[in-house]
Amino acid sequence: MNILPTAAKVFFILLIAWSIILNLWAFILMGIDKGRAKKDKSRIPEKKLFITAVLGGALGALLGMTVFHHKTQHRSFTLGMPALFILNLAFCGLIVYLIIKLFITA
Repeated sequence: MNILPTAAKVFFILLIAWSIILNLWAFILMGIDKGRAKKDKSRIPEKKLFITAVLGGALGALLGMTVFHHKTQHRSFTLGMPALFILNLAFCGLIVYLIIKLFITA
């Protein structure tokens, strides 16, 4: 069944692409920062890691924390990233709801 118009489908594709790109970027940033930490080189600011998570990359940051064992002793990360992930999910859910409501009821 094809109930959504093309504009809504394009929007959903863009939302998914945005999410994939930001989560991949957050994961990569965690890996780069861990590598720099091991080599005692200049680090990626925590603010940049959090901004990436706030914009939709919290899952990638969480996966990066787990895979690279990075920032796992920092309370701001161990509590903040899961909270941001929940907010990311809620925001995406709200956007999906609004788009469906806009196009289905129109």
